[in-house]
Amino acid sequence: MLIILLLTGGVNNITKAQSVSKEVTDQYQTWVSINSVVRISGRWGAMADVHLRSNHFFESNSFFLLRVGGVYWLTDNTTLAAGYTSIEVAQAQQKRYPFSQGNWFYQQVQHSSKIGKVSLVSRLRNELRWQQLIVKDSLDGVLFSNRIRLLVNCTIPVFHNYYFPALNIADELMVQFGKDIVYNTFDQNRVFVGLKQNVSKTLSFDIGYMMVYQQRPSGYQYNRNHTFRWFFYYKPDLRKHN
Repeated sequence: MLIILLLTGGVNNITKAQSVSKEVTDQYQTWVSINSVVRISGRWGAMADVHLRSNHFFESNSFFLLRVGGVYWLTDNTTLAAGYTSIEVAQAQQKRYPFSQGNWFYQQVQHSSKIGKVSLVSRLRNELRWQQLIVKDSLDGVLFSNRIRLLVNCTIPVFHNYYFPALNIADELMVQFGKDIVYNTFDQNRVFVGLKQNVSKTLSFDIGYMMVYQQRPSGYQYNRNHTFRWFFYYKPDLRKHN
């Protein structure tokens, strides 16, 4: 399905590229977050994420994001989730409207598995996104897009001790469509390489380098974001055990 969407969007991109040369802008950012999943009962739980992305090392804002939702466990290794996301995207040189407000609704399925000692997590997420459009410091309507995200995350132990760092590698591909999406069906790809550190049985973090390669609405302009990422994960289990 993702391949079909990419090929379909690629026709528009190729046509656009015939008259305009590709432009790539390198940017440097810092991204920190807290991601929590709380298991309340055998089947049900809740999730909540808070994200802050800034330009360079907290020199100026890029976006603030809050995500909440409910989680249903099909099995101990497979979950379904759905919920709401609020995002504030910083607008450069805009005084009246310094942020663009976004309201998103998402649904996802996530599965974890192991190959030997290597842990794998795959996630398919669908996002329905409404985002304010700001032009010359004035509101110019709301853009809608339906974005599909496919994440594969791999954790490779280096040491036998659970509390020693492990190698973490991840890749997430995102494509989007809708009447407002013309030249950038391919939205972005995120590649992460870093370390995974367990602090306790319920708390961990990963830290490292993430490269975000994003196509702009023009179709020929791209952002290549070199990002320092530090994500925390809190996953308590509140079920009563005998």
